[in-house]
Amino acid sequence: MKSNRRHMVPDLAELASLKGHSEKYIKVHEFERAIARHEVREIEQRHTVDGPRQDVTLDEEDDVVIIYNRVPKTASTSFTNIAYDLCAKNKYHVLHINTTKNNPVMSLQDQVRFVKNVTSWKEMKPGFYHGHVSYLDFAKFGVKKKPIYINVIRDPIERLVSYYYFLRFGDDYRPGLRRRKQGDKKTFDECVAAGGSDCAPEKLWLQIPFFCGHSSECWNVGSRWALEQAKYNLINEYFLVGVTEELEDFIMLLEAALPRFFRGATELYRTGKKSHLRKTTEKKLPTKETIAKLQQSEIWKMENEFYEFALEQFQFVRAHAVREKDGELYILAQNFFYEKIYPKSN
Repeated sequence: MKSNRRHMVPDLAELASLKGHSEKYIKVHEFERAIARHEVREIEQRHTVDGPRQDVTLDEEDDVVIIYNRVPKTASTSFTNIAYDLCAKNKYHVLHINTTKNNPVMSLQDQVRFVKNVTSWKEMKPGFYHGHVSYLDFAKFGVKKKPIYINVIRDPIERLVSYYYFLRFGDDYRPGLRRRKQGDKKTFDECVAAGGSDCAPEKLWLQIPFFCGHSSECWNVGSRWALEQAKYNLINEYFLVGVTEELEDFIMLLEAALPRFFRGATELYRTGKKSHLRKTTEKKLPTKETIAKLQQSEIWKMENEFYEFALEQFQFVRAHAVREKDGELYILAQNFFYEKIYPKSN
């Protein structure tokens, strides 16, 4: 008997339309991949002038990989630009995980390849990987040292509204790029009132599966198991998960905890030109009636439960890491020390 359960993975292929499907795009895409391969070869050659790749040894501080499996329309471009701006100064590599049609679920064979690349590609360490890929459990592949996962999530309705207008009007990051829904002037309110597919509650189901991972059940819309697994992974597998609405605090905590990568990030975010670079064009806030209609959905209730769970955890971490003075937040100094050390040295 054929299952009628709703898997949302194919819908995420819509993200590929942000680039288009024309023959021109295919040629440009192949050209970009050729450039990427050339850049990788250049880096590897620089690292292996004095010996083969397997002889490269790393200090413990440099044997680190961060994976930012970014959720679409959560200010991920703004945050990623910080990593790109700091990589030369802080001496690490940034790599974009570009999956075919932006599919967030990798094939089993690609999972193996990716895990092998990330763990054994010494020339790219320390490394910061980012892309629209759902969580992948490295422990399943028997690796000795897992990467550090981080992420940012957003109020689910605000994220959907932003994505809806982004597909129609684009943003100020690449204003000349034609979007898949360009020419559709229907507002988000009108879409919801008409029961349109682009604003349906099912489109809210995204942040949960991104954190849940590569299991089939993660992509079954409205799965309670997926929600609980996403919560479990957030607590146990992610170093830190921030929220779009408090992105600066997220960056400040990362700088305090992982200065090898994020030294200077807070000041750059506050003063840099790229801090708020990507803003969706022509976005209109939904009415209270539209919001209320979406909030009747069980899917919204679950995605919002996950968002509130992540927000509470982030605020808990922040409360134990900073202090407030005159309206400003300051990172706490080291608050522990060692004593009663035995045996006594002579």
